[in-house]
Amino acid sequence: MTIPFEPTIFGIPINVHLILEYLAFFLGYRYYVWLRKKTHDKISTQNRLSIILGAILGAFLGSRLSGYFENPILTFSAKTMIDLFNTKSIMGGLFGGLLGVEIAKKIIREKHSSGDLFTFPIILGIMIGRVGCFLMGIKEFTYGTKTNFITGMDLGDGFTRHPIALYEIVFLLFLFFSLKKIKKYIQKENGLLFKLFMLSYFGFRFCIEFIKPNVFYTLYLSSIQWLCIICWIYYLPTLKKLMKNAS
Repeated sequence: MTIPFEPTIFGIPINVHLILEYLAFFLGYRYYVWLRKKTHDKISTQNRLSIILGAILGAFLGSRLSGYFENPILTFSAKTMIDLFNTKSIMGGLFGGLLGVEIAKKIIREKHSSGDLFTFPIILGIMIGRVGCFLMGIKEFTYGTKTNFITGMDLGDGFTRHPIALYEIVFLLFLFFSLKKIKKYIQKENGLLFKLFMLSYFGFRFCIEFIKPNVFYTLYLSSIQWLCIICWIYYLPTLKKLMKNAS
């Protein structure tokens, strides 16, 4: 198998990345439904649907804006608007979805934390999506800088590069099983599971950005790294509490 992996079936080119992206949404949602049936959800079905709608809208806007700021174009035209619509980032989607949920909860006056039930389905969805990113090689901006390290791979341009999508899958697998293991110990604090996921994943992405060939920086940091910092600031009370309990 060569990368980018672009099979043709009956003369029709298959977009593997798009298929896996849809599969990620489908399986992630089915996993969420299965978990909710097994869990006593304090949030009513109507409010949960409102929260999901807020998450979808927030994720859509956040992913597009974050993707745009990775390489912003200051001229506005029909083409740039189309590019903005098609450009997306999982980091912006996660943080935008978080803000969308919080706004929706304010509107419907829901007090209970809603994130824990989404944690494992989100991790599963990201992992499936990253398989598609890896198979697209350099055609998807999840590849790394050139390297002579043992993990380096030819992702389609003849150079050995860091396979960042694979690094992320390995990290998410570790995070998935780690959170599963500690879940029973943190159940008393509703919402902590999701917060730990966000802090861990955004921390990983902050570090991995240093081996991505980014072209746009602000104060030597990429837009994704600035988003990671914003996320940490948002969860600063949780960070302080975790450090206090650890000391």
